[in-house]
This record gives sequence, C-alpha cells and structure tokens, in this order.
Amino acid sequence: MQAKPVLIVDDEKNIRMTLSQALESLDLETDTAVNGEEALAKLDEKHFGLVLLDLKMPGMDGMEVLRHIRKARPDIKVIIITAHGTIDSATEAMKLGAVDFIQKPFAPKEIRDLVTKVLDRDALEAEKAKSYEEHIELAKRCIGRREFDAAQEYVRRAIAADSTKPDGLNLMGALIEMRGDWLEALKQYRAALALDPTYAPAKENLDRVVVRHEQGSGINLGGAKASKGGRS
Repeated sequence: MQAKPVLIVDDEKNIRMTLSQALESLDLETDTAVNGEEALAKLDEKHFGLVLLDLKMPGMDGMEVLRHIRKARPDIKVIIITAHGTIDSATEAMKLGAVDFIQKPFAPKEIRDLVTKVLDRDALEAEKAKSYEEHIELAKRCIGRREFDAAQEYVRRAIAADSTKPDGLNLMGALIEMRGDWLEALKQYRAALALDPTYAPAKENLDRVVVRHEQGSGINLGGAKASKGGRS
C-alpha cells in the first residue's frame, strides 16, 4: 500500500473524523478539508495519493474539485462520498476517472476495505490476472486512467470468468451508457437483474434509462449501500 497522504474532503465534521479514525489502523497519514476551496488549496500545497471526496458541498462542489484534480494531478486516486442512492453526476465523474463510490452512512471497516482495494490496484499484474475480482479491479484501474476501451475488455474477461455475478454486467452497462449507447446499456442492466432481481444498482440504472428523456440522474456504479436514498 502506498504511503502518500490521504485528503478527506467533506463539509460534515463527523464524517471527516470518522474517516480519519477509520484509516489510522492502515498507517495512512490523513488531512482534511471542509469545502472545495480548502481542498484545492491543500492539493496545491501537498502531494496526496488519494482523495475521499464528497460531491455535495456548499459553495464549490465535489465535481469541480474532481475536474481540478484530473487536470492538475491525474495520478491522484479519488473515492466519491455520497448520501445519494443514485449518483447525480456519475456519468461525468466516470468520464473523469472516478469509479469508486461509498455511500453515507458507512462503517469504518467498509472504508478501510475500499481504500485498501483502491490503493492496491496498481500492484495488480495484468498478465497474471485470472479471477473475476482481478479483472474487475483491472477494469477500475483503467477507468481511473480514463482508458475506457481497455476497461471494457477487462469487464468482458471478468464476465467470462464468472457469468453469475451482476456487478460486472452493471459495470459494463455503465461503460456502454457513458459512450451513448443506451439501448445496449439497457440490455446489460436487464441481464444483471436477470441474474439477481434484488441487485439495486442495476435496477436503478434500468429505471433511469427507461425514463431518461424525463429526468435523467446518474449512473449507479454499485457503491456501498447503493440501494439507499438520502441527501448529502
């Protein structure tokens, strides 16, 4: 796991404290910012390896911070924090390389597990990957680098390795929808639900695509507690 500091950006004091305490056992140095403006100032001053970023903040929102990160420091990994069951700006966030989401409220173990997974992604050896999980992680690594063709290929390999899991099909649908082919994306979401009718991310994506001409919300990439609603 890398030793670069982690920046936690959230306007809620309890969330900042919970995240900082949760990451102590991983021996990661953490810093915090209460809003987008402070986050940008700290990003200019210090070399962070990971940002835990709340999308919904007063003033400068998380999406603007994400755009800045991708322009100035594309190497920084980003985990999106949200209280929304469906991410309003997930299509744009995904285009900017954000694929890891965690929904409030979360347990400390959830955030530790996700941070460990994200930071360990770079150590994966593509030529040795065989399992479903390895290919999904390689796909997410490619999305983080905005290598979307390669990401789609790794998702295909994941599905070939295990065609019984709905999250791979949901991720494939998200990649395809991001490219504008909503009909093919619809097929992938339906296939995910055929495998598991209770898989909420695919159901939310399917429902949204069906009514996309009315009020389109964002792609649900299947983050923690993705089936719950709420506002940040």
